[in-house]
Amino acid sequence: MIDYDRLKRNERKFVALTGLTPQEFQHLLPAFTRAHARAFPADQTQSGRPRQRRRGGGRKGVLERMEHKLLFVLVYQKAYPMQELMGSLFGLSQSRVNRWIHRLLPVLSRALDDLGFLPERDPRQFSRHERRQGEPPDLIIDGTERRRQRPKSPEKQALHYSGKKEAHSDKNVVIVNSQTKRVGFLSGTYAGKTHDKKVAEGEAICYPRRATLHKDTGFQGYEPRVARTCQPKKSHATGS
Repeated sequence: MIDYDRLKRNERKFVALTGLTPQEFQHLLPAFTRAHARAFPADQTQSGRPRQRRRGGGRKGVLERMEHKLLFVLVYQKAYPMQELMGSLFGLSQSRVNRWIHRLLPVLSRALDDLGFLPERDPRQFSRHERRQGEPPDLIIDGTERRRQRPKSPEKQALHYSGKKEAHSDKNVVIVNSQTKRVGFLSGTYAGKTHDKKVAEGEAICYPRRATLHKDTGFQGYEPRVARTCQPKKSHATGS
């Protein structure tokens, strides 16, 4: 089972499981605690009804401390394991894992939004979102894929099969600030077979006009309205 107090002393493993360093985790924790308190007031039950007894009575849960709750939802977001595996990692049944996931994901989203860490999802608002950050508009666009269960129908299997990953996957396009490493934009989700350039063009992203956009060969021919685009040239091996 994952133990927070032991895990935080191993930064390499902590980052591998959560995507955050222990210091970044501690920075996020107060906002997560406040968001949880707003979502689940102390004078109400989880179902939203007035409490009949003081909070804290009864059997202590596995995710009793707020650190445990945040660790749980970050591990789920980072690794996206099956719920049975999450149960083994945290000492919970599959049904309780399911309930905690649905309870804590909105809390994490609110906490990240409060801290200004959530990427823009509306492509028409991306330019305005970036101007509010006050950072140099030096941007990187890239496609990211994650594995998914193989669909049952042959049509969907073909649609979601990614030759690049040699697996069935879903795809998103992300835009990151090259200097701060902040993810500024996250596209909608597309089938893994969809080409990166097609996703970007379909999103019709509105960029800051002064932006420099770095892209790889997956975006060959993608030329949005920015100050300039940069794409590395393919090296061609020469025979001896």
